[in-house]
Amino acid sequence: MGPVSRIPALREASFDGALAWFSDLYTGALLFHPDDDPAEVYRVRDWHPLFSEVEAEEVRSILGKLFSLLGDRVYEAAYPIYMKACGNELDG
Repeated sequence: MGPVSRIPALREASFDGALAWFSDLYTGALLFHPDDDPAEVYRVRDWHPLFSEVEAEEVRSILGKLFSLLGDRVYEAAYPIYMKACGNELDG
């Protein structure tokens, strides 16, 4: 049995699904900018890769689906999650 992936499933291929996926990444301490190659994202505390090779490929696949469907709206879906991660809650 191989290692278990920490990458959350994309619940649905939609704007709301993207928003939920980024939220799940945040909850799992896996949030990163969608323009970054997941294989080149490192944890600050020890400078080890955040994702395994298998996880990085899984993230690339999900982001590919989201960008194909939503284009630049992927950033709009990620934005409120990034603001939360930075300590800036957005008003509803």
